[in-house]
Amino acid sequence: MKYKVSHTTSYKYEVGVTFCHNIATIKPKTMLGQTVLDYNLDITPTPTEISEKLDFFGNTVTRFSIQKHHSVLKVTANSIIEKDSSLQPNIYNSPEGQNITLQEALLALKNINSELLNIRQFILESILVAGITPEIKAYAEVSFKPKRSVFEAAHELMQRIYTDFEFNTKVTNVATPIKEVFEKKKGVCQDFAQIAIACVRSVGLPARYVSGYIETLPPPGKEKLVGTDASHAWFSVYIPEFGWVDFDPTNNQIPKNQHIVIAYGRDYYDVPPLKGVIYSTGMNKMNVAVDIRPADE
Repeated sequence: MKYKVSHTTSYKYEVGVTFCHNIATIKPKTMLGQTVLDYNLDITPTPTEISEKLDFFGNTVTRFSIQKHHSVLKVTANSIIEKDSSLQPNIYNSPEGQNITLQEALLALKNINSELLNIRQFILESILVAGITPEIKAYAEVSFKPKRSVFEAAHELMQRIYTDFEFNTKVTNVATPIKEVFEKKKGVCQDFAQIAIACVRSVGLPARYVSGYIETLPPPGKEKLVGTDASHAWFSVYIPEFGWVDFDPTNNQIPKNQHIVIAYGRDYYDVPPLKGVIYSTGMNKMNVAVDIRPADE
């Protein structure tokens, strides 16, 4: 599948801004099974300074500064992405990866080599996945048993979060602690990913946050509306003898061609689409519109 992706973030400032410095993490990854065929970042007003680099996690980030007065900031990323998930390793074709138990995985993760040292950072608490409570650990241990397959346990955890948590856009924000999300059992994809990550880390396994997009399909016979797609998030578990396996608890599925990966991090704090600082006073209003559709439309 080839997709056209448009992601626009706009800010309207009540009294204007004299200076801003921003970091955008909205360029999709090129990796096995996903290729960025075209990418363009349009910023209004035109930045005074702009640069692109890879961050610590290997994600593409764009830094830009606007050093003149402006009342509106608009950032639009347009991409054409080719997806072929059949090129990626399939956990169902790996008996070793499918069957390794939690007990065996924890033992394997004690090995000292450069790859595992990098992976083991995803076992630690992070800024937004901190304060993992006994209740969250107990929730994880319902699925993760010492002699049970890690893949089977993670798959079940995904299903349980999908069933036990309510998708509700009005209950949480980016700063809502995982403890509160867990207690309310309500939130959005970002919250569900971070709850899952907290669960996986609580039993000693590496888990990372995946930011991206998912194509949403319109009802039969209805035309798809521009902007109805949104940024999405899911989680990934490292399974020794195989590698990273992604799980989407919001939709109860293992991501394939409909999921487009932008970035990996420890949690949302590492990979927000746009963050920065401004010199201003007064209120501001943000609007985000994401549209994904087949490239031949």
